[in-house]
Amino acid sequence: MPNNPESQNWAAFTAEAPELSAAVQNRFAAFTHHTLATLRRDGSPRTSGIEVQFLRGELTMGMMPESMKARDLVRDPRFALQANQGGGTDMGGGDVRVSGRAVEVHDAEELARYAAEVGPPPGPFHLFRTEVMEVVRTSTEEERYLVVEFWSPGTGVRRRRRT
Repeated sequence: MPNNPESQNWAAFTAEAPELSAAVQNRFAAFTHHTLATLRRDGSPRTSGIEVQFLRGELTMGMMPESMKARDLVRDPRFALQANQGGGTDMGGGDVRVSGRAVEVHDAEELARYAAEVGPPPGPFHLFRTEVMEVVRTSTEEERYLVVEFWSPGTGVRRRRRT
């Protein structure tokens, strides 16, 4: 359960916005590597490559021990995650961004279950589950409309369509 009343775990987001959730998960599934933005100690942004998993109703991020992105999230849990856009300019599946807070997982059983599901890491690792505060998907429709879908807890999905 999220610690912040203005955030939700992935399962709660999916229950509230199933179509948008499916589109976002499909976009992340299209590629292995994505971009994570965290905050450095001085408050400036840091971007890093990341692999994410959707497991048991959670959007999770595993990281090497003491990586800079893990240190950033331990210090300040705010993040933004952008799905890999792939090559070209067709935006196949749209441009997808998720932001929120990362919560480090310390429970040994949960860490073991994660390692069993994604494959054993070569050594110790950090695992974070996410508390989702915003999801944005930008896509095209009928090759002439730009469509932006926004979601945040309590507001539902809002959709804007522009020519």
